[in-house]
Amino acid sequence: MCRWMAYMGAPLPLEEMLFKPTHSLIDQSMSSHSAETPTNGDGFGVGWYNAKGKPGLYRSIRPAWNDFNLRDLAAQIESTLFLAHVRATSQATVQETNCHPFRHETWMFVHNGEIFEIEKLRRDLLFRVAPHLFPHILGTTDSEIMFFLALTFGLDSDPLGALSRMAGFIEETGRAHGVADSLWMTVAVTNGRSLHAVRYASDGEAPSLYHSREMDELYLINPELRERLHRSTRVIVSEPVGRFAEMWQEIPQGSSVLTDGGNIETRPFAPQVVK
Repeated sequence: MCRWMAYMGAPLPLEEMLFKPTHSLIDQSMSSHSAETPTNGDGFGVGWYNAKGKPGLYRSIRPAWNDFNLRDLAAQIESTLFLAHVRATSQATVQETNCHPFRHETWMFVHNGEIFEIEKLRRDLLFRVAPHLFPHILGTTDSEIMFFLALTFGLDSDPLGALSRMAGFIEETGRAHGVADSLWMTVAVTNGRSLHAVRYASDGEAPSLYHSREMDELYLINPELRERLHRSTRVIVSEPVGRFAEMWQEIPQGSSVLTDGGNIETRPFAPQVVK
């Protein structure tokens, strides 16, 4: 399992969320509260948006806590929307192209979880990726396959529907290969304008996922942010950040979250069978 964070709000240096809070994402790369993967040291990545539209991306196979370039970049780069991810690999090798976020044109994607017994499903899943998208797959992770399936199933026009069809196709393929419960995921996907996050698992036991409550509670992470952050700011995390876990709202199992400028909309999420 891995850990990730999504930030959307007023322009902010990345370090204010990645490094400065108590139990920040960088701290979680060394000492997550997850019993399965307390250390997430198999690489990291951060992707951010600016006025250019296409997101910037920095990924490395180094542990996040031991990359001085990341610390320097995080102090210099300001963004209104960024995704960050620290990796604990299950099967795929430790290489830069396997680090999240994954990017295609204006889209970015992060994932925590797995496709169970991916080795049985990989061939059929890859064959379903649209031919014009297939050459853009650079790594070997199940996560990147999920992203390109979502792109294939209409991410540009219907993000939540595309994620639903992606999940449905993976589960349908799993059942065809005798894998009853094939999918565990928390994911975030964004085009720089809106941010979708999903918590879902075939067996109803998806990894943890939280969103920030009202801004007055988010200020508890770092009181210095009070004068800098607009009330539209929202943060989504795999694991609570800061000293006060109660300021985070757990996202229920089988749910999706949409934020596009301050509002948090939660709705049920269910896989959709692809015909």
